[in-house]
Amino acid sequence: MSIDQIRRIDPTVPLSEPVAVAPDRLRSGNPLQALLNAYSSADERFHCGQWSCEPGAWRVEYSEDELCHLLQGRIRLIDETGGAAEFGAGDSFVIPAGFRGIWETLEPTRKVYVIYEGPGQ
Repeated sequence: MSIDQIRRIDPTVPLSEPVAVAPDRLRSGNPLQALLNAYSSADERFHCGQWSCEPGAWRVEYSEDELCHLLQGRIRLIDETGGAAEFGAGDSFVIPAGFRGIWETLEPTRKVYVIYEGPGQ
């Protein structure tokens, strides 16, 4: 391994062109999303990078574990029973595989993500 294989996650780097949430998952707003994957492991189970989104809400079903660190903005996660939690800039949180519910972006948001897709996920 060399130093060239280390990936910097730079919040000033432009992300991809924004894409819309699939219409069958959309609940409200126009949550255009952009991302920049900085690294994926050779087995394609571990990924990290940055993601941004405009306000809106959509249905989510996590097959992977995800660590999120919000750089800016505010979001709300709502589980299938109606339980909710809000997170804002500076917050870090983990969404475990199997979580189902609603992801609501309350204000323009940018995060660093780390995703692990374990065996059988």
